[in-house]
Amino acid sequence: MTSAAEADISAGEQALGQLDYDAAYKHFDKATKADPTNAVAFFGKAEAALGVPKVEAEVILALYKKAIELDGENPQYRDALASFCGDLGRFNEAEEQYNAAAKIDEENAPFYWSEFAIQYARKAPVIMAQFLDDKTRDMIRQKALTYALKALGLEREDAKRLL
Repeated sequence: MTSAAEADISAGEQALGQLDYDAAYKHFDKATKADPTNAVAFFGKAEAALGVPKVEAEVILALYKKAIELDGENPQYRDALASFCGDLGRFNEAEEQYNAAAKIDEENAPFYWSEFAIQYARKAPVIMAQFLDDKTRDMIRQKALTYALKALGLEREDAKRLL
C-alpha cells in the first residue's frame, strides 16, 4: 500500500468515526486513486457514501463489489454489502452475500444467517407490500424461519418437536 493511500485511509477512518461522511468520502476517494488495488479504500468509500445523500445506491453497490473483488475473503465486506442489498430490497443478492460471509467465516455463520432472517422478515413485507397476500406473507416467513433455524443449528423437525 502506498503511503499516500495509507494516510488517506487513516484520515478517512478518523472522519468516519466522527460521522463526518463527506470528509471521509473524500479521503477514501483519494486513497482509491492513490492505490486502485486497495480493498480497504474501496470499502471505506462505500461505508462513507452511505452517509452522503448525493451518492447513488448503484455507486455504493459498485464500491462494495470492488472491495470484494480485491479481497473476497473478508467477510466484513460481504456482510456490509448483504445488509445494503437488504435495505434496497435486493434480497437474493443479500442472501447470496450473507451465505458467502458465512462460508468464509464459519465460526460466525449463525450471526450472518440470523441477520438475514431478521432483515428479510422485517423488510420483505414492506418492499413487497403491493404483492402481499397470505401466500406471499407465508413465503417470506418460511424463508426467514429457515434461516433463523439454520442460525440456531436446528432442523425443522427438532423445532416442531420443541415447540
